[in-house]
Amino acid sequence: MNRLSRNAFLALILAQAGHSTEEYLGRLYDVFAPARFVSGVLFGEARIGFVIFNVSLVAFGLLCYFGPVRRSWRSATAIAWFWAVLELLNGAVHIIWATSVGAYRPGLVTAPVLVVIALILASALRRAHATTSGTASR
Repeated sequence: MNRLSRNAFLALILAQAGHSTEEYLGRLYDVFAPARFVSGVLFGEARIGFVIFNVSLVAFGLLCYFGPVRRSWRSATAIAWFWAVLELLNGAVHIIWATSVGAYRPGLVTAPVLVVIALILASALRRAHATTSGTASR
């Protein structure tokens, strides 16, 4: 992975931390059924479960960054693609949801940030792959 890909990956994980904070402050776990389900069923109290789930998600992202991504392990590109797609979908769902109801929903403010950084990461990964493939075929 190139430097831009690594930096974009870290930026995406940090953006997710901010996004999770916005969701918590907006009580997403009270207004969005999937969040309520994951938070409540898996952890009992929805508020606590939401915190545990999101802290775990961000911690996992940081673990991916400081392990495979930063050290350019073979798995790094696949991991980065996974996160790019995950966060692109996450951001898009928030935007579509808020648009469909015509009102703010928790996570809407930071959702475009997730989308933009995920697209930057995906673009960097594609360019790095094209560069590597072009070099390998010569």
